[in-house]
Amino acid sequence: MKWYTMDLHTHTPASSDYQQPNTSFLDILNRAAARGLDILAITDHNTVAGFRRMNEEIQQLEMLKGLNRLLPEEKSRLDEYHRLSKKVMVLPGFEFTATFGFHILAVFAPDKPLREIEHILLDLNIPADQLDEGSVTVGASADVLTAYEKINAAGGLAIAAHANSNNGVAMRGFRFGGQTKIAYTQDPNLHALEVTDLDRKGRHSTAGFFSGAKPEYPRRMHCIQGSDAHRVDTDSSRRKNLGVGDRATDVRLSELSFDALKNLFMGNDFARTRPHRQKAEPAFDFIQAAREEGANIVQDFHESMTVRGGKLYAVIADICAFANTNGGTIYIGMNRDPKRSIVGVSSKSQDIAKLEKEISDRISPELTCSLDAHKFRDKDIVRVLIPRGDDPPYAVDESKIYLRTESETGMAVRDEIVELVLRGKPHRTQEVVPLKSEGESKAAPIPADGVDAEPDADAAPRTGVEVVTVEERQGVRYYTVRDLRNNNVVKNVTRKSARKLWHYAVTHYDKMSKKPQSGIKWQGDLSVLNEQKIGNFSRFDLVQRDAKGNYRFYFGVTEDGLDEKWRKVVGISED
Repeated sequence: MKWYTMDLHTHTPASSDYQQPNTSFLDILNRAAARGLDILAITDHNTVAGFRRMNEEIQQLEMLKGLNRLLPEEKSRLDEYHRLSKKVMVLPGFEFTATFGFHILAVFAPDKPLREIEHILLDLNIPADQLDEGSVTVGASADVLTAYEKINAAGGLAIAAHANSNNGVAMRGFRFGGQTKIAYTQDPNLHALEVTDLDRKGRHSTAGFFSGAKPEYPRRMHCIQGSDAHRVDTDSSRRKNLGVGDRATDVRLSELSFDALKNLFMGNDFARTRPHRQKAEPAFDFIQAAREEGANIVQDFHESMTVRGGKLYAVIADICAFANTNGGTIYIGMNRDPKRSIVGVSSKSQDIAKLEKEISDRISPELTCSLDAHKFRDKDIVRVLIPRGDDPPYAVDESKIYLRTESETGMAVRDEIVELVLRGKPHRTQEVVPLKSEGESKAAPIPADGVDAEPDADAAPRTGVEVVTVEERQGVRYYTVRDLRNNNVVKNVTRKSARKLWHYAVTHYDKMSKKPQSGIKWQGDLSVLNEQKIGNFSRFDLVQRDAKGNYRFYFGVTEDGLDEKWRKVVGISED
């Protein structure tokens, strides 16, 4: 594996809005080489005319060379093309303008026939007489999901361009419903999101938002950055007008090839992409970033994996839980607490071999995980990458089924096992989510006397659990709880059978439900019952009341599950 630097979003004078129309293709390639790029994609607006013109120029020079008719200046240009071709892999592509103005990058292998790429553009409703125009506005084109599907089916990379910015599918400032945003950023035909804040850390960054921790966005997305260069170098008068390679991404590949790049985006190793930084700047440390983020629904940490004390079993249980939930990453050799010193592992090769055997022997059905070792603060750390399994439920020792709930792993109960079995069945064809305006569609509220209806999406948080009902049978209290991430209802939960978060929830529910109005400070119809500090993060217990005086209790809600109104109630400011 080796790190390579790429810029997958650049334009040429073939784009009608290019700012330096007299720029030559050699100017662009020389700039790419000077910025240390190994991979460059030419993605003009709704056309491959720029890449084609560059190829035609090279072919014409090669033909003249074969005829011994090259002039000295032409020979110099051809030699320069040959020199640069050994330094930079140039990929053909385009930036497609979908309906409602959303931009999508399509990037293909260097040997992809350009006529096939143009055929894709025609299929996406680019008028034949505008194929060489390079215009951003092309009239009634195809929708976003259709573009993803056609690009992927043709063997290309479908990347949402500047997803968090103007014309991006994350729809910043765009008043469309959340279901549309989910569909546009979680579609299986989409390979990556291009973002403008890859250097930003934390859950408020775009990469943090799409880390798999958000309940509505369970698929973790590869995030990259590109220059979107409409000129060769940075505009001195407007620094936001970037040049080639000014905002690049490093990728760790087994070889410099399009296939290796595509395999990266189709895999679940998210540590193989990082924002490119100049040599004077400190390199991006993905382990430190993970440590700062802490344990959550998609990652955890273990100091060791010894058999004594059940530490090895705890690792195996976590692997099973991640496979049954959203997939995830485990770091072995370091504690959850970022303030604790790094222990490391004593023998990385032996530990990896041992854990691979344990996974193979103890988890069924077969689960393929990726294990590797990394240096962190002069200590060896073992990393385990666990995919979201496509054949659930996965079990340890054939009978113990685990699930991940926020930052905890616990045994699945009957209703959850049923849901896992249903998930493992062949997927039914899903309807394409129609584009709707905000407020056009709302789920029905939960009735006071039952749990059959879907909860009000505008009311309940999206993480933690809700205690819905309780009944007593032969002196034992049986609770019905709802997983707020997926709205799955689990019945017949007792204090004895409840895992950690549920046990906490039902215990505190019994206290609050007896006299819930006592001591509650309401903000409208919402209130905070309790806040728990866990490392750098908080977990909240919340309550909501309706016009009839009924109460809904939510326990263990993380920041990821809070919408704008709840964030105001708990005192979290938007930044």
